[in-house]
Amino acid sequence: MLAIEDVHVYYGAIHALQGISFQVNQGEIVTLIGSNGAGKSTSLKTISGLLRPKQGKIRFNGEELTGMPAQKIVGRGISQVPEGRRIFANMTVSENLDMGAYLRKDKPEIKKDLERIFAIFPRLRERKGQVAGTLSGGEQQMLAMGRALMSKPQLMLLDEPSMGLSPLLVKQIFDIIKDINAQGTTILLVEQNARMALSVATRAYVLETGKITLGGMAQELAASEDVRKAYLGA
Repeated sequence: MLAIEDVHVYYGAIHALQGISFQVNQGEIVTLIGSNGAGKSTSLKTISGLLRPKQGKIRFNGEELTGMPAQKIVGRGISQVPEGRRIFANMTVSENLDMGAYLRKDKPEIKKDLERIFAIFPRLRERKGQVAGTLSGGEQQMLAMGRALMSKPQLMLLDEPSMGLSPLLVKQIFDIIKDINAQGTTILLVEQNARMALSVATRAYVLETGKITLGGMAQELAASEDVRKAYLGA
């Protein structure tokens, strides 16, 4: 579904991504793990069109996305849940979800998808008239994920969904990620909590200072001594 080929990204003189290549197949949960500053969020921003690579190609369902504006990429079927949620704090929960469907014209289907979001996140139904900025951290993460799903993505990019959440909420969010995937949405997950990420993923890649140093089945990486020492606290 998604193919990243020899992608290089710079922030000024800083070579943030140094020729990374990886792929995501339809129906998978693929995770990128690595320390802070490794290039994980940069990878997602480049796929979603917020950053432009200096070199390399990004293909989605066979179509080249390299250099395509972000709003057109959303229209192609990729949505992103950004690090830190980035909800519209002064708008209600319902208005935030409406914004997720901004590019869509199929009103009957939008209504069905809204009901699906409320089924996945019952708390959002309870809070639909509430100003989003007054939600708890966990509720804001649910809203950010719900908003991304309202664009009806084939591929959802998730950036640090567990950040700032209690262990109980982290487990709940990851259960929801598995549920969303089981319902047919392919997921590319960036996550600091490598243990949780590897527990839900099909495959995984390790990013270190802008380069992919390991890749394989998630269970195999979780059992790797190097990964356990570096990222799992073993």
